[in-house]
Amino acid sequence: MTQNNLKSFVTRKGKVVDEIIQFSNGNKKTFRGVKTETIEQSEFTHFELENGHLIGVNPVNVDWFEVIPEKKDNE
Repeated sequence: MTQNNLKSFVTRKGKVVDEIIQFSNGNKKTFRGVKTETIEQSEFTHFELENGHLIGVNPVNVDWFEVIPEKKDNE
């Protein structure tokens, strides 16, 4: 996937999403409140959480990720 395709894919799920990432060693990490407009890909994938934390993930160590859309107020 190119940089724009990944960001476009995640952004379609909402302005804020939760993301579960599984690393090559089997560990999983859930990031809640990912602001999709802040996703940037380079040597590391960077994004910001609603609480202000900045996250950098080494994509070489990632097997898969899951994106969970934000819940709407009427759900």
